[in-house]
Amino acid sequence: MRPSPSHLFPIVLAGPSGGGKTTVRRALLEHHSDLVFSVSATTRQPRPGEIDGKDYQFLGRGEFEALIEGGDLLEWAEVHGELYGTPRANLQRAWDEGAHLLLDIDVQGTRQLRAIQPDALTVFLLPPDYDRLVDRLRGRGSEDAGTFRRRMRTALSELSEVERFDYAVVNDDLEDTLRAVEAIVSAERHRVKRLNPDVRELVRDLSESLNGMLGASQTQEARRE
Repeated sequence: MRPSPSHLFPIVLAGPSGGGKTTVRRALLEHHSDLVFSVSATTRQPRPGEIDGKDYQFLGRGEFEALIEGGDLLEWAEVHGELYGTPRANLQRAWDEGAHLLLDIDVQGTRQLRAIQPDALTVFLLPPDYDRLVDRLRGRGSEDAGTFRRRMRTALSELSEVERFDYAVVNDDLEDTLRAVEAIVSAERHRVKRLNPDVRELVRDLSESLNGMLGASQTQEARRE
C-alpha cells in the first residue's frame, strides 16, 4: 500500500452500543460524497437481507486468517467465535477515490487502527443519558439476562477509553451531532500537517512570487545607489 496522502485521513466513529454510530455514519455518507464507508470483513454467516460487499465482506475462516497472516488488516478481533476486521484494501480504495475512509468500529479496533494509522481522526459518540443507553443495550428485548449483562460490561469498558480519543460528541439530537462531527472533520482538514496538495502549491507559488518581487526590488535599489 502506498504512503498515506496527508490530506486524506481515516475517520473513526466509535463508542458504546447505544451511542448511535450507525445512524450518524449513514447520515454522514448521505450528505458527503468525499466519505467512503469501510465495509468490515467477517467470518459469520449473512443474516436475512444482508448483502455481501455492502453490509459486510463475508469470508471463509481460511480467507480471513490469510489476511491476518499477511498483515492485510488494519484491525481485527474475534467475537463469540467469529472473526471481524477491516481490510487494508478499504483504505487504499478510499485514497484512490480521493476520499476519507469512514469507519464504524469498536474501541478495541480503534486502538489497533491508531497503531497502524496514527493520522486517523477518532470521534467517540456518547448516548445523552443513562435511560437511553440502557434502552439501546436491551435491543429489542429478546436477549436473555446474560446477554444484557455482557453488553453492559462491554459498554463500561468502552466508556473507560473515551479520553484516548481526539473528540467526544454527545449524540442527543442527530442534526446537532452531524454539525459537530462535520465541524470536527472540517477543522482537521485545515491542520497544517494535513495541508492538501493545492494549498501546498499555493504556499510555494506565493513564496516564489514574493521572492521574485523582493529580488527585483533589491536590484532596483542597488542600481539607484
